[in-house]
Amino acid sequence: MIVGRIKGNIGIALMAGAVIATASACGGDASASASAANSSSSAANGSAHPSPTRPSGPPMLLNTIAPEPGATVGVAMPISVVFTNPVDSSARAEIERHLKVSTSVPLTGAWHWFSSTRVDWRPEKYWQPGTKVTLTAELDGVSDGNGRYGVHNYTHTFTIGADTETTVSVSGHVMKVYRNGALVRTMPIDAGSPSFPSWDGTMAVIDKQPKVRMTSCSVGISCDKSSPNFYDLTLPWDVQLTTSGTYVHYSTGDPQPGHSYGSHGCVHLSMSDAQWFYNYVEQGDPITITGSPRGDAAGDNGYAAFNLTWSQWLADSATGAQTTSTS
Repeated sequence: MIVGRIKGNIGIALMAGAVIATASACGGDASASASAANSSSSAANGSAHPSPTRPSGPPMLLNTIAPEPGATVGVAMPISVVFTNPVDSSARAEIERHLKVSTSVPLTGAWHWFSSTRVDWRPEKYWQPGTKVTLTAELDGVSDGNGRYGVHNYTHTFTIGADTETTVSVSGHVMKVYRNGALVRTMPIDAGSPSFPSWDGTMAVIDKQPKVRMTSCSVGISCDKSSPNFYDLTLPWDVQLTTSGTYVHYSTGDPQPGHSYGSHGCVHLSMSDAQWFYNYVEQGDPITITGSPRGDAAGDNGYAAFNLTWSQWLADSATGAQTTSTS
């Protein structure tokens, strides 16, 4: 299922509770990176009071800010801001200075530009459970370096939930779920195949849906119904990991211990395990896959910010590491 952007009167994509335009099947040859923020991102809470000193020019608008206001998210969830139009490199430091992050507990973090339209903020290490986070985007009158100026300020406040972390061993054919460091459940899995391996690395949950139509055509595997790789299935209990189409979900046939093949890049669970996992995890919970030959998912292929080392993260920050103020 793909949901398009809906533009509001102030140019914000209204996407609360929606799924971004994304591949609706397991990985295949789909692009490794994504240029937009994802599901459960939302229109920002903006104030539109005209400034008598604002420069003339077209408005600098935002598509999305994630997570949405009031959300409770996992410990690997970044703040992701997507602009409607490109931001020039000369303006990025000033924009970062106007994207102010405050937290209930001081911590070190930084912004990182994945592209001219997407900038994410993450802490150096996972968030501490229970942290209250506020993004104050004071963009009214701020230039994007390309002749556009901000016309709104935005505030998003959200909370970090429990430390729920999942590991998937492709070679070990097993998934393990931990909460606050304690093992909660161990489940057999299928994950990828030699022809269609899963992504490795840590991917924060983007979204989850009770049913998703999975098609080989949508991820560039095959649109030919006579191909042995063609599929068109609607499957239940779908937890999305990448915008290129990686999910943890139920698929036909229960995985058995010692068996790892059987998908086009997704992680397959039995029906009972898939339903349990769907109900247990939330947006932003980290899922780390190891043992696949494909390599790590790109940091902007969904919310895979922690696939970058801290030094790699800082390399594309205009203002560098910062300690949050307390809120």
